[in-house]
Amino acid sequence: MPDREYGEIPGYPEGQEFQSRRELAEAKVHRPLQSGISGAKDGADSIVVSGGYPDDEDHGDEIIYTGQGGRDPNTGHQIADQELTRGNLGLVRSELDGRPVRLIRGSGGDPAYSPARGLRYDGLYQVTEHWHDSGRDGFRIWRFRLVKLSSSPRQAVAPAAQTIGPAPRTAYNGNRLVRDPSVPERVKQLHNFTCQVCGIRLLSAGGPYAEGAYIRGLGRPHDGPDHESNMLCLCPNDHFRFDAGAIYVDDGMVWNALTDSVVGLLRTAKGHEVDPGHLRYHRDHFAAAEPT
Repeated sequence: MPDREYGEIPGYPEGQEFQSRRELAEAKVHRPLQSGISGAKDGADSIVVSGGYPDDEDHGDEIIYTGQGGRDPNTGHQIADQELTRGNLGLVRSELDGRPVRLIRGSGGDPAYSPARGLRYDGLYQVTEHWHDSGRDGFRIWRFRLVKLSSSPRQAVAPAAQTIGPAPRTAYNGNRLVRDPSVPERVKQLHNFTCQVCGIRLLSAGGPYAEGAYIRGLGRPHDGPDHESNMLCLCPNDHFRFDAGAIYVDDGMVWNALTDSVVGLLRTAKGHEVDPGHLRYHRDHFAAAEPT
């Protein structure tokens, strides 16, 4: 879509209600008249949550959103696998670029958070994670975690309007996972800060650097444990590739999911036992289902 506009739309603050999809489109808050995702390979700027997909989960400030495609418009059932194209790919691009997504709730969604009638703009959300799963109808679906951003002024600011100075801060109220910082620290020390995928040990003036990568996410619906058996020691590049599903581990081997080729052996260290069940979960839910 040309001239895609991210962030809030002037004149339509959070809580603004709309009578119809056409009214919503004319306001440019969500332009498609039917699709739930306004997005393509360049990114996604808005979504509508209205109960169209049974696998959606609305927790208020956090949404587990089902991608588009493969659904019978007459019965609402999934009749084919979803693909990482169109709006699904757009949501992934917005996750990678850190662009906010406008979230609109329709009256057909979860009654605890949805309007009684029509549609309502409910603010900006950040795509923080994506994975694939088997939906209730047995077909592959793409799922996206979106977390609400704090209320703030319009985020898409023209460069000429920006001023030089400290970055603005906003208050945050919500629930966050509490992680034990000793878990990644111990894993990194056991591996001497060496990446388990590529074998690189990054050095700086302050000492070596590596990152602890959770294999099975701690948040819902993954509910992985905050434990050393659920963590790898990775360099920043391979941490990103692992989280994005570009690489995965199967039977002790690291695989490139985009080329379906072996990268090499997963490096191990005495005292660090990785649970193969978590590695299978990552492979089955996060490994790229097709090249992107």
